[in-house]
Amino acid sequence: MSWDFENDPEFQPKLDWMRTFIDEKLIPLEPILGKVPDEQWQVVKAHLQQQVKDEGLWACHLDPELGGLGFGQMKLAPMNELIGRCMYSMEIFGNQAPDSGNSELLAIGANEAQKEKWLWPNLTGNLRSAFALTEPFEAGADPTRLRTSARKDGDDWLINGHKWFCTNGSCADFIIVMAETTPEGRPHKHAGMFVVEKGTPGMRIVRDIPTMGHPEPKLGAIGNHAEILFEDCRIPAENLIGGPGDGFILAQKRLGGGRIHHAMRWIGQAKRALEITCERAVSRESHGRRLSDHQMIQDFIYTSRTEIEAARLITFQAAWKMDKVGAHAARAEISMAKAYSSRMVLGVLDRGIQVCGALGYSGDLPLEEWYRSTRFGTIGDGPDEVHKVIVARDTMKGIEPVEGWPTAHIPSRMEAARENFAAIIGEASA
Repeated sequence: MSWDFENDPEFQPKLDWMRTFIDEKLIPLEPILGKVPDEQWQVVKAHLQQQVKDEGLWACHLDPELGGLGFGQMKLAPMNELIGRCMYSMEIFGNQAPDSGNSELLAIGANEAQKEKWLWPNLTGNLRSAFALTEPFEAGADPTRLRTSARKDGDDWLINGHKWFCTNGSCADFIIVMAETTPEGRPHKHAGMFVVEKGTPGMRIVRDIPTMGHPEPKLGAIGNHAEILFEDCRIPAENLIGGPGDGFILAQKRLGGGRIHHAMRWIGQAKRALEITCERAVSRESHGRRLSDHQMIQDFIYTSRTEIEAARLITFQAAWKMDKVGAHAARAEISMAKAYSSRMVLGVLDRGIQVCGALGYSGDLPLEEWYRSTRFGTIGDGPDEVHKVIVARDTMKGIEPVEGWPTAHIPSRMEAARENFAAIIGEASA
């Protein structure tokens, strides 16, 4: 297996346009985000999104029949690398989480009426969505332990349970909730996916949870993580996506490509952080020399660049394999990309903050904000520890233990080596 390092020549102009658009239009707005009136920001956002749509780059993670371009992972990977250069680029390009994953889930599992009601408005940006899986005391790294239940009551479903860390839950127009429908189907056929619309009686937004990224969250702000209680929350039967036991199948459909995209965005963020680090290193003097002339700083820069390149190669390999054989067959490579890149970016950001000193620690540079928000990467979309187990198990697949090895086999291996050596001498002498 091998792949080409060059982008498709016909596709390269799209990447060039994205780089210019992000660097010249989006990045300059970063210092005032969250500090301008929301109604003004909505006008600016819609204008920027329209430029992306006019360029044919809106929601490119989707197949053509869903309004995307069906690019495949090898084109989506460098696109997401560029998007990673700016924290709010995802929203401008129509592939922000959790909307991007939810749209894929609905595209696969929803019927035509459900698509009309939720999928198409979600794709155009007219409806925001959220995804509720994680629970405070049970389902997290192990979703088979979820306790939120959905039971049939006439033509309706009644949902009861406790969810938290539901990204955008407090501002979403609808939430896709994973709940247990058939306990006897455990571990992987016991849950279903339900759409619960904003304002449904029995769904209570408890709060937006304070986090490293948002220490003092404003209720209903995009990017926050909500805690939600479902207390006899009644929804109609037509709000079930797929069958009652299809939850795990649908959940997996929204994760494979998303993990590659996360990894590439972290790589893009790390590359921009390294640019900032290098700019500081050549601009600042210490002890009679520029920072860039000190070997310790050079080691920081070497380590960051090498780790970025390693993460990029690992992730492109995962993207290439997923395009060739599908997400399930590329599962180990996807896990490797996710786990390695999530740690890599934190190291690059940490070294950048160190090189920039007090300036890096301050809010005048974006490094400290990126570090706080990106720290969740090693936890979200499956903790890195789970992905490491997947990679390790795949690596050891088919390898059998050898009894008594190595010491018990050294004499026999030595004898076999002598016999082979003698046989080769015989061949050479013939």
